[in-house]
Amino acid sequence: MRSWIVLALLLLSAAPAAAAAPEGPACGAPEEFLASGPLPNTARALRRNALHVLVIGSASVTGPGGSGPSRAYPVQLERQLRRANPGASITMEVRGGRGLTAADHLALIDGAIADRRPNLVIWQGGTVEAVRGTDVGEMLNLLRAGAERAATARADLILMDMQWSRFLRANADVESYRDAMRSAVAATGAALFSRYDLMRAWAEAETVDVERAPRERRTVEVDKLNDCLGQALAAFIARGVAEAR
Repeated sequence: MRSWIVLALLLLSAAPAAAAAPEGPACGAPEEFLASGPLPNTARALRRNALHVLVIGSASVTGPGGSGPSRAYPVQLERQLRRANPGASITMEVRGGRGLTAADHLALIDGAIADRRPNLVIWQGGTVEAVRGTDVGEMLNLLRAGAERAATARADLILMDMQWSRFLRANADVESYRDAMRSAVAATGAALFSRYDLMRAWAEAETVDVERAPRERRTVEVDKLNDCLGQALAAFIARGVAEAR
């Protein structure tokens, strides 16, 4: 069963490369999913006009299924941050790849902090664990350890949960892993960006729904989703910076 789930998630990303990219969709993210909590280290960095963001995750950090790596959501986030902070130097560092677990991510965080301390870490996870049915308690402990690493490095941490998928929800115990991420946030003071809830809201509003897009429009829909995630993440960060000030 696990191999079928992996195949289905890969098919969500697969699409003809020739499709055109969307033009700046107005995504209408529900406000309740944009409440961040204070991001003091990010606010401090922006006051110094130099922000280093580290994005850690599995396949979606590199934008599979879209029209190219330049349409991945970290790239869209960087564009939004530059637009909102025109006088600041924004550095976006992305580490990750397909099939990586929380243990792999923690090693990447350690390496990135050793190389150059980020001001903000965005850690996207949970999908691989849910697909494989790995130990929830182990994932929770790794998330807590990552939060401690970020705090020691004086970096804010945003945890991003898994993508929303009807197929994944029907074939994996998604809620246990979402509960673990919420528990990690409650225990550590990290912020939670719920990609799962946002994608579900956008699908219900027929704003963007990769799963039900016709194959010939799948690339357009993936690009639009990444644009929307970049916009929503930038708004989430802006609220956290404002709250910290």
